Amino acid sequence: MRERISDIEDIKNRVLRNIFKGRLISKIDENSIVVSRNLTPGDTILFSNRNMLGIATDLGGTNSHVSIIARSLDIPAVVAMKDFSISVQPEDYLVIDGYKGIVIRNPSEDTIHKYEEQISSYRKFEKSLIELESLPTVTSDGVELKLSTNLEFNNEIDFIAAHIGCDVGLYRTEHMFLEEGDFPSEETQYIQYKMLVDHLFPKIITIRTFDIGGDKLLPDTQKELNPFLGWRGIRICLDKRDVFLGQLRAILKASSRGNLKIMFPLINSLEEVLKAKELLEIAKIQLKSEKIPFDKNIKVGIMVEVPSAVILADDLAQHVDFFSIGTNDLVQYTLAVDRDSSIISNLYQKFHPAVVRSINTVAQSGKRNKIPVSVCGEMASDPLAAFLLIGLGIDELSVETASYLRLKRLIRQINYFDSANVAKEILSMDTENEIRENLLFYFNKYIGENMF
Repeated sequence: MRERISDIEDIKNRVLRNIFKGRLISKIDENSIVVSRNLTPGDTILFSNRNMLGIATDLGGTNSHVSIIARSLDIPAVVAMKDFSISVQPEDYLVIDGYKGIVIRNPSEDTIHKYEEQISSYRKFEKSLIELESLPTVTSDGVELKLSTNLEFNNEIDFIAAHIGCDVGLYRTEHMFLEEGDFPSEETQYIQYKMLVDHLFPKIITIRTFDIGGDKLLPDTQKELNPFLGWRGIRICLDKRDVFLGQLRAILKASSRGNLKIMFPLINSLEEVLKAKELLEIAKIQLKSEKIPFDKNIKVGIMVEVPSAVILADDLAQHVDFFSIGTNDLVQYTLAVDRDSSIISNLYQKFHPAVVRSINTVAQSGKRNKIPVSVCGEMASDPLAAFLLIGLGIDELSVETASYLRLKRLIRQINYFDSANVAKEILSMDTENEIRENLLFYFNKYIGENMF
């Protein structure tokens, strides 16, 4: 009975969702801080509609999908707080410091005043970045780089539309699944994709096909002991051919203006790429027979997230138009560290030599095969990591909207020649500590300690 509880909970939620005709109802008050043992991505999206001010959870990792959603929504969040939710009370006054990863319960007046000053200073800094909106994304020595944003929610669209040269490097379609509780219909998807195209044209939008599983909900209440190593990403799409075909048709139908690209997640073999492209061709043939216009030359790329894709990069590059490195999963799979785990969070090391060298391998493969390589994981939004990625020859950084202008400011202060030399030196280092310390030294030397 205990093992079936989650199934009963799922049935209950589905019944409630149908009673309310698909409209999810949040039980929290407006302008609250949410403290919980854990949150699902669906919870986070739901609570954000109530103007959630902050998140504190006992479990989770800084690179879990919940944390990524929080950053996308610009909500301060602290995870892996162990048993904090047990001791906190509803009437407690909390300070959530997402930068330092701390939560202060019932702070003193002096502490409150200090944080109010920090918030004021932060807002002034954010305001000062507005002047960068119309400036090009070029390094101090004139090298042009591509800076895009990751898009998940419609409330981020206006930001992207307002910034010159800002494309969408990653559009996460799984939020529709999380909100619906099931795969959205072809028509529902088409309406959403067409809205994006019309609002953002001529900006390029890279649509990632459904990347559910792992720390995101699975369809049909599928439960696995090792979800990150199980049925997720492209594996689900290829198994659910009708669902995948519906998504590909919806993307193609919205692509007639020529500003959409398609990206397949969690690719680990050439066979997966060929099967996905085969279904894409079937979708094209169907639409052609139905006399529905679409972009016949739509570009197709893949996410590089697992070691097998890194090793096969040259082979895969022969069959796709671009690579996008998903560093969140690449770190997880390369180091065999669950990015959701609070117990081994110290082992999740984005500057681990194996990770850095893997990124370099993919970047060099892109150059050999003349296809662009972007990074759309959390490393792209980290100033220290971005400094290294640029030096490694990454063509495009796709970041959360909250980080976009800060990263543009950083790029405009970087000397490309300097960053390339630093990257070359970093590649010869053997430990994560050595890489991090040297990166920080060179970052402060060339950019400045008070960059942000």
